[in-house]
Amino acid sequence: MVASNFPASVLQAQSTFRAILDALARPGTVQAISEGADAPLPLSAGAAAVALTLCDHDTPVWLDAGLRANEMVGEWLRFHCGCPLATDPRDAIFAFISAGAELPSFDAFNPGTNDYPDRSTTIVLAVASFEAGPCLTLMGPGIRGRAALRAEPLPADMPERLVRNRLLFPRGIDLLLVTANAVAGLPRSVRIVED
Repeated sequence: MVASNFPASVLQAQSTFRAILDALARPGTVQAISEGADAPLPLSAGAAAVALTLCDHDTPVWLDAGLRANEMVGEWLRFHCGCPLATDPRDAIFAFISAGAELPSFDAFNPGTNDYPDRSTTIVLAVASFEAGPCLTLMGPGIRGRAALRAEPLPADMPERLVRNRLLFPRGIDLLLVTANAVAGLPRSVRIVED
């Protein structure tokens, strides 16, 4: 049995799940998520809430070097989510990145296959803010016209990464950008528009 770390576990997990779904269905929108996941740093409260909601014994998780540096992060995830920790990012269903600017190349992760595109890696990327940073102009399914999303920090080449990722569709990487109390989605279907 896996222990939940949400104070009101069922309601908070449902609320966070709904926010994640909305963020992926409506790229470029920022959805509020409940804080309350008391995780060891540098795993943010928002990333911890995503883990508690989506990860279980069937979802291998990869942690970046910053998260692996604190052994308590892996122990917390195994205890509260029951998820195994992957040593190779290509084996992960979810990859948690603690520093947005240090996001590894998308090529390091599993883009899925043509027969099973759903087996790709979803990256949960911690960002400090949705109020600043370069503006990404988005188009695609779930977006009426265009949407603008700001987040920082992100890799300087994030627009180029998203363009290359879109070329793999229906394969590709999905991203969840998380602050302590909000989430935004950049699914593989999103297109970057040059202004």
